[in-house]
Amino acid sequence: MITLDYAKTMAAYNRWQNKSLYGAAAGLSEEERRRERGAFFGSIHKTLSHLRWGDEVWLSRFSDFPPPPPITSLRGSADVYDDWDALCAGRAALDETIIEWAEALTPRDLAGDLTWHSSTMQRDITRPRALLIAHMFNHQTHHRGQVHAMLTAAGAKPDDTDLPFMTRD
Repeated sequence: MITLDYAKTMAAYNRWQNKSLYGAAAGLSEEERRRERGAFFGSIHKTLSHLRWGDEVWLSRFSDFPPPPPITSLRGSADVYDDWDALCAGRAALDETIIEWAEALTPRDLAGDLTWHSSTMQRDITRPRALLIAHMFNHQTHHRGQVHAMLTAAGAKPDDTDLPFMTRD
């Protein structure tokens, strides 16, 4: 389904895009970052909080990375990282961890199934590991697209999102 190179590329893409989005968001006021904009999680800040929380959940399922703070509902993930500076610092560190994790993946890490307990669905779920890794990267891209649209509407100028134009840094 996916390859080791795919995971490495998407981990690098995740970092590249987050640098762009967080940089553009930093140019907005706190009020503008928290303004309700009609996205699923409401604001730029809340969507970024959910995205960090989601990445931490998936990484904790794939590795020995510690899970994020527990929540009682999926919407609660939008409030886990309320402090902007802490959200930014944690995101940057997490992006480096995702790259290190992707670089260390082996074919065995992409094989077989993963079973976890979903607190949102209140049951155990089993799916192929490769599918879930692809899902993590797809989930990132989905919510970053929402943030990109909100930033653009707020007058910020995030960088291009096209994968073929990714810079390596």
